[in-house]
Amino acid sequence: MCGIVGYVGNQKVSNLLINGLKRMEYRGYDSAGISVLQDGKIQTIKKSGKVSQLEKLVDHTLYDSTIGIAHTRWATHGEPNDINAHPHHSSDDKISIVHNGIIENYAAIKKNLQEKGYTFRSETDSEVLAVMIQAIYEKVQCLEEAVRFALNEVDGTFGLLVLSSHEPDRIIAARRGSPMVLGIGDGEYIVASDASAIIQHTRQVVYLNDNEMAIIKRDGFETKTIMNEATTTHIQEIEFDLEHIEKAGYEHFMLKEIFEQPETFRDAFRGRLLADKGNVKLGGLTQVQEKLRQAKRIIITACGTSWHSALVGEYIIENLAQIPVEVEYASEFRYRNTPLYPDDIVIAISQSGETADTLAAVYETKQKGATPIGIVNVVGSSIARETEAGIYIHAGPEIGVASTKAFTSQISVLTILALYLGRMRNLSQSDGKRIAAEILEIPDKIRRILNRSDEIKALAKKQAKSRNYLYLGRGYNFPVALEGALKMKEISYIHAEGYPAAEMKHGPIALIDENMPVVIVATKDEIYEKVISNIQEVRARKGKVIAIATEGDENIKDYANHVIYIPSTLPMLTPVLAVIPLQLIAYYTAVELGCNVDQPRNLAKSVTVE
Repeated sequence: MCGIVGYVGNQKVSNLLINGLKRMEYRGYDSAGISVLQDGKIQTIKKSGKVSQLEKLVDHTLYDSTIGIAHTRWATHGEPNDINAHPHHSSDDKISIVHNGIIENYAAIKKNLQEKGYTFRSETDSEVLAVMIQAIYEKVQCLEEAVRFALNEVDGTFGLLVLSSHEPDRIIAARRGSPMVLGIGDGEYIVASDASAIIQHTRQVVYLNDNEMAIIKRDGFETKTIMNEATTTHIQEIEFDLEHIEKAGYEHFMLKEIFEQPETFRDAFRGRLLADKGNVKLGGLTQVQEKLRQAKRIIITACGTSWHSALVGEYIIENLAQIPVEVEYASEFRYRNTPLYPDDIVIAISQSGETADTLAAVYETKQKGATPIGIVNVVGSSIARETEAGIYIHAGPEIGVASTKAFTSQISVLTILALYLGRMRNLSQSDGKRIAAEILEIPDKIRRILNRSDEIKALAKKQAKSRNYLYLGRGYNFPVALEGALKMKEISYIHAEGYPAAEMKHGPIALIDENMPVVIVATKDEIYEKVISNIQEVRARKGKVIAIATEGDENIKDYANHVIYIPSTLPMLTPVLAVIPLQLIAYYTAVELGCNVDQPRNLAKSVTVE
C-alpha cells in the first residue's frame, strides 16, 4: 500500500526523500508529503496528487536538514486531499509521523483524546496515532517509550516512522503487518516500506519483524519488540540491481515487464528443473518434503492475479500429482471456519509477500496446525518469513501496478512444483522428461508472441472504443480468461468479465450483441471442438470473436473475426502463452484511451490493509 521513507545521515534530505517516494509511487499515489527537522522545528509540506505535485512545492535550497520522513499515499480513511495527506502532526506540531496500515480502534482513541482537549485536523486514523504519541510523551518525556506505549494500545496494522523536535537526532520505525526495511549505509541510514527506495544508497538491509521497533540515530541503531525486549538483527543483501526498477527505454513499466517474461519465466525454473532426469530440485522445500509426500490435500490461497495463477496451479497439480487441490480467496479464508488438518498443505501465493489477507491466511494455517508454504517474489517479505518453507519466483521488482511477469513466473513455479510432487508419487520419468523439455521451450515461444506485438497493438486500437468485453476459456485456460478480463478492467477501466466458455449460455450470453467483443482462448487440445461450438454460439448472436489459437489452425478463421496465434505446447503450459496477447491487448487499449497504465486509478501495487 502506501510508500514510506525516512533518512538519518549526512546528506541533505529533501531531494533524497523525494527520489525515494518516486521509487515507491506504485505503492500509492493519491497524495504525498515530506517532514524535515529544520532549525529545531518540524517543517512539513504535503499535497494531493502525484509525487511530482509535491516536488514542485519543495525548494531544496531552503532545506539543509539531514533527517526527515516522507510518504506517498493510497487512501483508506479520509479522501485524498491536502489535509489528509501524510505526514501527520501531533496537536503541538512537535511530532510527525508517516503511517501505512489501519488503526482499527482509532475512533475510540480519538474520542478519548478529544475529551482531554486534544485537537485534530484531518479525517484519518493515522493522525490519531500522532496525537496519542504526543499525549503519552507529555507524561513519560521519552519518544521511544511514548511510541512503544502507543503501539501497545492500538489495534490494527502499521508501518510507521516517527520524527520529533523533542529528540531531533533520531527516527523511530515500527511495523505490524506492513513491511519496513532498514538500509545500512556509510554513516547513514535509510528506512522504507520497500527496498526499491534503498537500493540506490546501500544493499545492506535489515527487515523488521512484526511488533518490532528500530531506534535509528546517526551513529547506529537498535531494535527491540514493542514490549521492550531486545531483538537480534540479521543483515541481508538486496538481490536486484538499480536497473531493474528503471524503464530501460520502454514507455511504461508494464510494457517493460511484459517483454521481460521470456527471461523471468526461465529465471523461475533456472537451476531447479533437472530436464535430463525429468525431475525438479526445490531446496526451499527440503524441510517439508515428507509432509508433501504424505499430503492428502493442498489448499492454495491468494488474491487478485495470484489467485488466477493458483487456479492454473490447481489444474496442473491435480493432473500430475493426483492430489486434490482447493483454491481459496485469501480475503475469505480466515473468515470461514475452514476445516484444516495436520496433513494439509496450504500454499500462500503473493507477489509482494505482504498481502494482508494472504498473510492472515498463513497465520490461520499455523494456528490450526497445517503446514504453510509460501510462493513469493520479494526476498525477506512477511510471508517468506512466516511460512515453514517456500519457493521464490525470482521475477525481480515488478513496478507496474497491474501484475504481468509475476503471473507467468508464478505459473512457472507452480508447474515445476506439480512436476516435483508428481515424481514423488506416480509420474514416470519419461513423462517427467517430456514435460521438462516443453517447459524449457516456453521462453522462446513467449518471445515469438512478443515479436508480433504490432499486430496485437493494431487490433487493440481498433477495438478501443468498446465499453464491454467478455473473456472465455475452458480447462487450463479458464483462469486465463479471468486474468485477461482483470487486466482490461485494471488499466483501461473497461468493463470486462471472464467466464468458463461452457457457462456462457447460463447467463452472459444475454449480453452478447454486435457491440460486444468476445475474446476466446481456443487452442488445440482435447476440448477444442467444444470451444468451437461456444464460438458459434457467440457468432449466432452477432458477437465479435477474437480467438487466441494455436499456430497452424486455419479452421479457426472460419469462425473468428480476428485470430491471434500462439505456438503449440502441452495443454497445461498453454496459459503462459495465451495470457501474453491478453496482457498486450489490455496494455495497448489503455494507451490508446490515454489511461495511466502504470498507476491506474484507485489501485496500489501491494494491498497491505484489509
